[in-house]
Amino acid sequence: MSNNLKDILSNLNKDTEQDKLLEYLNNQLPEADRHAVESNMNDDEFLSDAMDGLQQLENKKDIPSAVKQLNTGLKKQLDKRKKRKAKRAIGKQPWVYYAIILLLVLIVAAYIVIKKIST
Repeated sequence: MSNNLKDILSNLNKDTEQDKLLEYLNNQLPEADRHAVESNMNDDEFLSDAMDGLQQLENKKDIPSAVKQLNTGLKKQLDKRKKRKAKRAIGKQPWVYYAIILLLVLIVAAYIVIKKIST
């Protein structure tokens, strides 16, 4: 199998090895190990959902392309979030500091003018 499939499967469960998951998908795992993987799937909801989704693919050769599409889509979503977060960051926008300083100067100047007018 491709390295992309191993990458996505590596984040599923730390107790289950990647190769065992791949063998489980291809029905090449011995019965004892198969039972251990199924036990881990019962304990980990995310692992169970991921394995169910991968098992629904009729052609096992489609798994690497599906994984590649998932990784590409996930990367795009994460990049969008990072860009949006970067836009909202105040530290990287100096005009915000200039606007705050200008407001403070105007408030102080208005206070001084009002104080002089009232005396």
